[in-house]
Amino acid sequence: MGSFAATTSPAGGGFTSCIRVRRRDAGAARRGGERGGATVCLLAAGMVFVVVGLFGAAVGAARMARQQARVAADFGALAGAGRALAGGPEACAYADEVVRANGARLTGCRLDGLDAVVTAEVTVAPVPGLTRVAIVTSRAGPPRG
Repeated sequence: MGSFAATTSPAGGGFTSCIRVRRRDAGAARRGGERGGATVCLLAAGMVFVVVGLFGAAVGAARMARQQARVAADFGALAGAGRALAGGPEACAYADEVVRANGARLTGCRLDGLDAVVTAEVTVAPVPGLTRVAIVTSRAGPPRG
């Protein structure tokens, strides 16, 4: 803020008292009083970078979850197809074990002849309060033809 000083000056043959304000920042008057405008713009640009970064992280986390679910379902289907001759319950139990070892949850398993059809899901929370689920189904069995 400014400081106040009382001065006397000869005006019209007599002395009159007046109060004047001295500014410590004389440049503020030349700038039109817009102090701190650049700071607000810089903060806004920073927030844009934060929001874009969070969006990019969320998209990346969702893509990684889908890839993890795909790998788990593929390996689970291969494991189930390898045990298809032992029967459905044993094949699906082994597929469940392999899917869990790959960080996913088995949501569906069935045998279609000698083919194993396995569905796996991975839940991801890329941003607090936002949860997404990646679900992938894979089929594996002996070669045809």
